[in-house]
Amino acid sequence: MSKPLEGIKIIDFTHVQAGPACTQLLAWFGADVIKVERPGSGDVTRNQLRDIPDADALYFTMLNSNKRSLTLDTKTPEGKEVLEKLVKESDVLVENFAPGALDRMGFTWERLSELNPKLIVASVKGFSDGHHYDDLKVYENVAQCAGGAASTTGFWDGPPTVSAAALGDSNTGMHLAIGILTALIGRGQTGRGQKVAVSMQDSVINLCRVKLRDQQRLERVGYLEEYPQYPHGEFTDVVPRGGNAGGGGQPGWVLKCKGWETDPNAYIYFTIQGHAWEPICRALGKPEWIDDPNYATPQARQPHIFDIFATIEEWLADKTKFEAVDILRKYDIPCAPVLSMKEIANDPSLRASGTIVEVPHKQRGSYLTVGSPIKFSNLKPEITGSPLLGEHTDEILSELGYNKEQIASLHASRAV
Repeated sequence: MSKPLEGIKIIDFTHVQAGPACTQLLAWFGADVIKVERPGSGDVTRNQLRDIPDADALYFTMLNSNKRSLTLDTKTPEGKEVLEKLVKESDVLVENFAPGALDRMGFTWERLSELNPKLIVASVKGFSDGHHYDDLKVYENVAQCAGGAASTTGFWDGPPTVSAAALGDSNTGMHLAIGILTALIGRGQTGRGQKVAVSMQDSVINLCRVKLRDQQRLERVGYLEEYPQYPHGEFTDVVPRGGNAGGGGQPGWVLKCKGWETDPNAYIYFTIQGHAWEPICRALGKPEWIDDPNYATPQARQPHIFDIFATIEEWLADKTKFEAVDILRKYDIPCAPVLSMKEIANDPSLRASGTIVEVPHKQRGSYLTVGSPIKFSNLKPEITGSPLLGEHTDEILSELGYNKEQIASLHASRAV
């Protein structure tokens, strides 16, 4: 089966997570992603958090599947020459260097455009150009704090909290992938490449838009009726932390199930939507609540919301999270078990859908990784193992027109 991005060649100058998440997604969909790495060391995540000595760490393998690895020292004249040839034959260059690094290498936007007017240069940044923090080094949790996520996450009586979800890193990579695909379509219309940039702060803010919505509502009316602080608590002039409350105006909470005393994940998330109120009452054996004026409307329920959740927890006390969800789903009640990463790793539905895949690796034997979260009717991405450091160097050099003697000379010069 042909893949939509076959024929698209991408120079992957990224490392750690945000950039590699972007280029991996494009590789899944058929692009030829050439990961350019420093000879002898490569991407720093090859060595971070290792679980097998002398083997590529899972941090690396889970962000670099379906790619080819080219080792190249771009500080040498020979290395620069290889990169120039690669630029001339590529469609996209993706980088997450510190600001100005490409320029210092001699590959300014003007030089890259001269080498290949159709080239798209895509960059991951911490903050947008011109931002007063644009010289600040940014990692995942820095982005979550600068993007407003941490200030609105956690409980009202505790400190700001970062999420385990990679809102700063992988989320930025997904945004950049959208930008690259848009630029490729644009190139088809204009015949020219362009620069594409996504900042980690901007990407987090994009996912926090409902909190920006709430800030404006709060400034206008002085309270947020769907937050736990309403109606008995107090609001300041900033959006508060809402614990496990839903962000869309539907009251929800994490509730204990059977076994919670020993299992830290024996919980479900339960949402009380307006249209589901009658089924909820019937499922709980509380039909008298349906027409009770103290419970019949969302506004009437809000002052009693934690009493309602307490009653639901009583109903859950003798049911596992899976048993509870199996009952509640028959009533079309929005809910879900709180799944541990072990449960996700072993979930047969996720394995069957390709969301979790097991792939072979030359050093590790095999490992679990994520597959494509995007599903197509006419495309099923095949996930292959991440490349060893420099595994495809000679192959790529040969494709660029170097013969065996020239390749040997590049190795001798330590340019590759």
